[in-house]
Amino acid sequence: MSHSGQVRWGVLGVAKINERLLPAFAKSKLAKVVAIASRDTARARHAADEAGIPIACGSYEELVRHPQVDVVYNPLPNHLHAQWTKAAIEHGKTVLCEKPLCPTAREALELVEWVNARKGRLMDGFMWPHHPRTARLRRLLDSNLLGPVQRVHGSFTFRMDPIDPDNIRLKPEMGGGSLLDVGCYPVYGIRWAMGAEPVRVFARATLLHGVDIDMTGQLEFEDGRVASFDCGFNAPLRMGMEIVCAKGVVRIPRMWLPSPKGEFEVEHEDGTDLCTVEGYDQITCMIDHLSQAFLTNQPATPNPFEAVKSLRVMDALALSAREGKPVAVARD
Repeated sequence: MSHSGQVRWGVLGVAKINERLLPAFAKSKLAKVVAIASRDTARARHAADEAGIPIACGSYEELVRHPQVDVVYNPLPNHLHAQWTKAAIEHGKTVLCEKPLCPTAREALELVEWVNARKGRLMDGFMWPHHPRTARLRRLLDSNLLGPVQRVHGSFTFRMDPIDPDNIRLKPEMGGGSLLDVGCYPVYGIRWAMGAEPVRVFARATLLHGVDIDMTGQLEFEDGRVASFDCGFNAPLRMGMEIVCAKGVVRIPRMWLPSPKGEFEVEHEDGTDLCTVEGYDQITCMIDHLSQAFLTNQPATPNPFEAVKSLRVMDALALSAREGKPVAVARD
């Protein structure tokens, strides 16, 4: 670790996400990006120079081996997540892997068990669990002020224009499609809000270029509760969640990417409260949480097994959409 007490991060790839990521690192007191890798040395050097990053690696292998890197951020295409997460863990690194952890639950379970067997530290790159608004919502739901959660609807859509088969998000062999790209958010959010695992799902999707470009799904729980979601690349930006409780409703706009105000609305018998949790960058929160785990030698939270549970639901949803009938969710 560097003498300044900061955790040293390395980034695999020079993808666009780095434009959102680098400002978040600038706000972190715990973490600093010291290395960036591309399979092309000139591209790595250019990206490093532009961002003021000291180490430019001409291969992913060089970065995961680098002695001056503590934590590796893996935002590579979905089908490369397991390979490069393993490579980094093998060299003793902590890893933040972009979601979805793997294209299927089987691959994700194999990866998580492999990492656990090596006592590695792996975090799945969902940001919203790290925003303090999420902790506040959890306390509200657990307080039972509004009574038990009865149903949940989540959405994440945006307009991809054009819907181009060359886009990495539309390549079936790379783990493309709207369910894995944006549907993973409401699926995880529903599991989080319901506090239980769905047992059966039913989904409809529009398929194009071998992947789903939109999906609407229903999740059934053992106790009879039902949740629903929709996702897609062909509707305006929507990313809300509505949690219906016995005595009130919680509406969370921008659940997955909170505004600087971090607002949510609670409607109950006496009226409606508008609540805010201001002043946080959830990417910085996520980076700090993993850096803190590294510094104190603690496991990453949320546990990466959450990713396996979400992917079991997504595997069932994908199958249901293809077969046009309800599908049971695989259990432990």
